[in-house]
Amino acid sequence: MLSHLRAWRERGWTPIDATTYATAWQQFGGSVATHPHVIERLAGLADIPVRYLGWLQDGNVVAAVACWGRDLALAKKVLKQRDRRVFDLGNAEIILPIAPGVTVPVRQRMGYVSELNANQIDTLKPQAESLAIARAPEDYSKKFRYNQRREQRLLEEAGGVVQPMLDFTSEEQARIYSGLFHARWGFDVPGKDHLVDVFELMREFMTGSMILLEGKPIAAQVLYRVESPHWVSVEYINGGVDPAHQALSAGSVLSFVNTQNAWTDARAVNKPLRYSFGRSDREYKDRWCQTVPVYKVG
Repeated sequence: MLSHLRAWRERGWTPIDATTYATAWQQFGGSVATHPHVIERLAGLADIPVRYLGWLQDGNVVAAVACWGRDLALAKKVLKQRDRRVFDLGNAEIILPIAPGVTVPVRQRMGYVSELNANQIDTLKPQAESLAIARAPEDYSKKFRYNQRREQRLLEEAGGVVQPMLDFTSEEQARIYSGLFHARWGFDVPGKDHLVDVFELMREFMTGSMILLEGKPIAAQVLYRVESPHWVSVEYINGGVDPAHQALSAGSVLSFVNTQNAWTDARAVNKPLRYSFGRSDREYKDRWCQTVPVYKVG
């Protein structure tokens, strides 16, 4: 029965290896959650094997998907079902590697599929939720930009320092982030016991900064960056802020610094930026982002 269902899901698709999937991603692009190294490393940490499928035209792979059974690889639902919640990618934007002008049927369950794939996957349905994608710097009002620069100046005058995340070891990052996350939200960060391993595996993709006051971290955000042939994707997983310094607006300053730096970086390589704040579900995201539609299968 299981083999029959898999045959139905995968009809028209051909099993491929990880190297072929990686070649498709590098050729057609994708997002953080579909990057071949991200999938390989995090699936390995979760100890859940990945099945790779390709859609062929004239013997060439023109689309690819990485699967955990009937779900997309790295799916939160699968981790929960198997009690292996060892990492957190939030509600990451999903962009599958599909060649321009190609339309394929994807039957694995997935959500938060990007508008970039909207005309490339004919099995998609509109999703009730939406994603928050950071606006370009020039799309903010002059008043908003002035206020952000003022907040940053006041923070720096109070002794605040912006420091790159990669200045810290994975152990330091895990300790700082988990502490600030708990201070902000009142509960432990998902996958806390595996944070050091996750940050070590994802170090190649980590970007952004944290803010320190008198040598003590007071705000941190976990950001991962990947570069596709035609765009740059940044995934803002989550963050933490010390509420004792709320008056300094450290979280807002950090969002300003991180988004501005990401746009500068993307424009330096002459590519558009897709900087996702995840699901559009909190008021503060409206300040930074535009709301964009997403899609799902299943």
